[in-house]
Amino acid sequence: MLKKILPFLLLLSVGFVHLSCEAEETVPLQHISINGTDYPSLQRGAKHFINYCVTCHGAKFVRYDLLKQIGLSKQQIEENLILTGSKISDDMVVAFSAKDATEWFGVAPPDLSVEARVRGADWLYSYLKGFYKDDTRPSGWNNVVFPNVAMPHVLYALQGTQVIGPTKDIQHLALTDLVVEKPGKLTPAEYNQFIYDLVNYMAFMAEPARETRIHMGYGVIIFLILGFALSYALKKEYWKDIH
Repeated sequence: MLKKILPFLLLLSVGFVHLSCEAEETVPLQHISINGTDYPSLQRGAKHFINYCVTCHGAKFVRYDLLKQIGLSKQQIEENLILTGSKISDDMVVAFSAKDATEWFGVAPPDLSVEARVRGADWLYSYLKGFYKDDTRPSGWNNVVFPNVAMPHVLYALQGTQVIGPTKDIQHLALTDLVVEKPGKLTPAEYNQFIYDLVNYMAFMAEPARETRIHMGYGVIIFLILGFALSYALKKEYWKDIH
């Protein structure tokens, strides 16, 4: 029986591999190294997130008092980052419902609580740099990393207006194919830093215990190595007369 179904299983597995490879074929992403201990970057990113993201998206699994973990005091959070009259113990939610958002925008903006874990920091960083002007889209914008995205480019005043540069393959655009037609308030280097800080904060927000987990993991590995060395030494001592 196994011999009869084995060829079928092999063909099925090859098909799944082929489909998964096609699904993973995406635009080359720009890599960044997030740093959960860079408090100045995280604080700037939190400010960017509150000012530019929470208006539509929100982070319903994150409370404002989480910002204490990145070095902000209760007073700083309440005076500078809570803009809706919420309490510091409240979640970062938007003022309108998902139903209203669907009626206004056609689709409800996704919650961003764990978006960095779902998409990855590289994806978010590249996505926020990948908007370009496209008059065929309802919002007037398109994105290299997420083609035909419904979200408009809310940061265009900072980055400027990007357009597709000279290219013959519109179907396979890359970030390097985009050129700034109209500069924004920030220089390219400043915008890159702006986006890095924002993504760095989103990565922290998605996994606040990441740095603690990493340091704990190092401690566990060291403990296991020392335990193995001690066990091996005891084994040698107990068996020395036999060997």
